[in-house]
Amino acid sequence: MYISGYKGSELITSGPYSISRNPLYFFSLLGWIGIGIATETFSFGIAFALAFWLLYPHIIKREEEYLRGKFGQAFTEYCGRTPRFFPNPKAFHEPESYVVNPRLFRRAMGDALWFIWLVGIIELVEALHEYQFVTAVIRLP
Repeated sequence: MYISGYKGSELITSGPYSISRNPLYFFSLLGWIGIGIATETFSFGIAFALAFWLLYPHIIKREEEYLRGKFGQAFTEYCGRTPRFFPNPKAFHEPESYVVNPRLFRRAMGDALWFIWLVGIIELVEALHEYQFVTAVIRLP
């Protein structure tokens, strides 16, 4: 939501982007970890973490190349003061006000809500198994 409508036209360096150059990916990782925990299986947690670590470094590198080409020295300076992935909460700063497009805000909230829906679906499937309404096809450790 913070970057929606500005991505590609402006280098966003405040709000969540003041503590990490990739806050969306960091918090997505936390969401994946939460999904792994919600499944109560070791294998899902490992699979989610492995998929994340195989996929996201390439995406981050490609995005940084694009931003360096587009914003040049400003992006290089931003990289010098802001960690790539793990947030530095002490560096947080935000503007007094920030204009947000309501349509883009709703879309961003919808994108984030799927983590919550997925946990609910996992719990529903678990309850269906527990009450023997459905049987498991595969048992994971």
